[in-house]
Parts: sequence; structure tokens; C-alpha cells
Amino acid sequence: MSSAPLWTFDDLVRAANGRPESATGTPITGLSIDTRTLEPGDLFVALKDQRDGHDFVGKAFAAGASAALVSEGYRAQPGDGPLIRVPDTLHALEAIGRAARARLRPEARVIAVTGSAGKTGTKDMLRAALSRVGPTHAADKSFNNHWGVPLTLARMPAATRFGIFEIGMNHAGEITPLVGMVRPHIAIVTTVEPVHLAQFPSVEAIAEAKAEIFTGLEPGGTAIINRDNTHFELLRKHAEAQGARIVSFGQDARADVRPKVLELSSEGTAIEVDIGGRPLRFRVAVPGIHIARNALAVAAALDAAGADVEEALPALATLAPPPGRGTRTELVLDGGKILLIDESYNANPASMRAALAVLGTVPRAAFGRRIAVLGDMLELGVQEKTHHTALKEAVDAAGTDLVFACGPNMAHLFAVLAPEKQGAWTPASDALSERLFAALAPGDVIMIKGSNGSRMGPLAEALRKKLSSA
Repeated sequence: MSSAPLWTFDDLVRAANGRPESATGTPITGLSIDTRTLEPGDLFVALKDQRDGHDFVGKAFAAGASAALVSEGYRAQPGDGPLIRVPDTLHALEAIGRAARARLRPEARVIAVTGSAGKTGTKDMLRAALSRVGPTHAADKSFNNHWGVPLTLARMPAATRFGIFEIGMNHAGEITPLVGMVRPHIAIVTTVEPVHLAQFPSVEAIAEAKAEIFTGLEPGGTAIINRDNTHFELLRKHAEAQGARIVSFGQDARADVRPKVLELSSEGTAIEVDIGGRPLRFRVAVPGIHIARNALAVAAALDAAGADVEEALPALATLAPPPGRGTRTELVLDGGKILLIDESYNANPASMRAALAVLGTVPRAAFGRRIAVLGDMLELGVQEKTHHTALKEAVDAAGTDLVFACGPNMAHLFAVLAPEKQGAWTPASDALSERLFAALAPGDVIMIKGSNGSRMGPLAEALRKKLSSA
């Protein structure tokens, strides 16, 4: 990227429609809403969310903030630096985000990604691939909500060639304002699955909400849609209503981007596809058919963005998964090794089945018992029991030897498992750790997964701390 500052003080004041309490300020090199991660030169945005950011303005300046964006009612304190006052800091952040989007060069291409699963992994694959061919901007984390999207926009340098944005939602109507700020040239829907069913009457209603991503498409934009998903036609109709060009991906014979070769293994996937009539072979380091399918969407997006696909795709061969999304660690136990597959970052029925399938690809020759450690999948509404017991098929198909489970919903799955597969069940994850540790033996492979509310991440971390890395 350019060495120029992200924003000049005056430009940022104008973008925020703010009132400066300083005649001038130092250049802005970044934006932060959290003093724990703030870097010197950042603008601190005092959002009112779970906590009131105005309580931390002093800490922000002590950490080197160049300025702070605060509400009109904030009472300045000794030691404060330049302040930019606005009626509402979130609305001002949104305005800065829109200004950042508007200043991109005409040749820049913006990509938005949504879906019930696979958003972050697809965003990360796009960022890795596009970074090989031009200045690329994307959030490091899953900043996909009402403050994460404008923050990611506001952090986007003017010289960006490719901007990638993850768009999330829990309720109908949430995607429309976010994608209206992003204004993508390319919109991807990875999949539609029974997620957040407690807030929706049906999975079809979830598909309708995901289709909101097409409302923000730039004229002549491209919609990239999963042809294998049962809601493809619904999504296609919504995209066509916005005048989008449709590109489908998947294993379906009717998909525009489908694999001629798909070689799955526990170490990743080799894929061969035709892009624009050109056969391309590439490798994806992260294993799983769900990851491979999303890599097809990435290939389609690269082509739609006018990127050099042959130059960009090799980046996927070395891309590691984000923490809690399939990271693998070999640990030492009693002079032998066990393999931990950490899938603890959230779960829904589709991602749970995918994680179990990946567990089933670990070769017996390398490791022995396959152990699944599963926490509740949340926000499934009245169908929660059905979705949990239905996992039995995936558990058995993966050749799972033992299941350790926690939470009231996972009790339904545990009850229908064959007795020899029942490791232990506890009401909560913290009570499960000792039962799991006592049962482990050298050669085991352990996959841990559950919704964030079931707190499987701390269980995975406890296992890493108890056993040293190989």
C-alpha cells in the first residue's frame, strides 16, 4: 500500500461531518474502537456498545491515539488530544466508511461475502489470493456486523485495488444497510443453512435475508451463488432482479465453476477447474469438501474481479485456517502424540457435519482413535433437538470412535449414539475437561467444536496447555 497516511485530519473531519476542537491534528494512520489493540497514530472511535467507549478516551490518548471521535456530550479531560465531536459516533463511523468507499479509484473492485457458514474462510482465501496481484484490503477478524463493516471500510486505504468485506446477520433486514455502504461489484453467497433459526420462521426465510446482499451490487455487478444449495433458485431470482450477472459454483453439473478433478485428503484438496475456458489446477491447504467448494467461489470471484487467476490461486496452497476454524496441533502425551483439530469457533448443523467429515479423513495409519468433542449448537429454535440427533449419521460416517459432549442440546445426540461411542456427557464444557483428559491415549485425534456460547474454545486451550506441543 501507499506510504501516505490513511486519512489527513481535515479529510477525516469532513468525512465524519464532525466539529474539531483543534485547529489541526496529526495524520491518521489507522482507526480503533478498542484501547487494548490501539496503535500509535490511530483515531480512537468512542462507540457505545457493550461498554461506553467514552470511558476509555484517556487511555486511548495515553496509548498514542492521534485523535478521538466523540459525541457532543463528552466532557473533555486533562490529557486529551484533538477531539472530533459528532452527534452519534456510530453514524459518524458509517459516514467515514462511505467516504472511504467513495474515494477508491474506478478500477478498484469490491467483493462482499455472506452465507450461513464459510464467510470468514472465503474472505481469508480471497485476501490471500488477491494480495498476490494487487493492493488488497480486508479485516483480520470477522468484522461483519453493524460496527465491524463500517470500521473495515474506514480502515481501507485509498490505493486499494481489491476490497473484501464479510457481511453477517442474525435478523432479516440487517444485511441491506451494510451492503449499501460496501457497494460491492461482486457478491458471494457461500451457502444457506439452518442457522439463527430462533429468529427465522424457516430456512427459506434465511435465504431471503441472505439475498439482501444483492441489493447493494453496483450496476453490472456479479452474483456468485452456490449451485449445490437447495436455495439456489431463490437466490438467483433475487440477484437477477438487481440486474446481476449470475455465476454459479459447486459440484452440480449445471454449475458454471465446477471441479473436473477434486482430490480430497486430510492434508487438503487438489482441484482442477475451467475458468474462462482455461483449465487451472490448484491446491487448498485446509481440508474439507466445504472448504473446497468455497475455493470454487474464490476462483469465480477472482475471474469476475479481473485478477490474474493463475497468479492468485497458488496462495491457497499455503493458507492456514484462522484460530478455532480447523487449526491442527500435535501434542505430546505419554511419550506419544495426539492430534488436536480445533474447530471451536462457532457451529451450526452444516459446519458441524463438515468438521466431522474432516475428522473422518485423518488416516488410521497415522493416528488411531477418532474422538469428537461436541458442544451445543445454539439459536436453532424449536428444531434444536432434531438438528442435534441428526448428527448421529455424520458421527458414524466419520468413523468416530468416541464422542464427548456437553450441553442440554448435545444430550439428545449423546443419547442416540451406540454405547461404545459414548465417552462422556456433562452439562457444561468446564465439567467435561477432566473426563476427556482421563480418556486420552497416544495416537488419538481429537476434534473440538460447538457454538461460541457453549465455550468449547477454552476446552481446546486447556488441552493445549495441559499437553506440550510436539
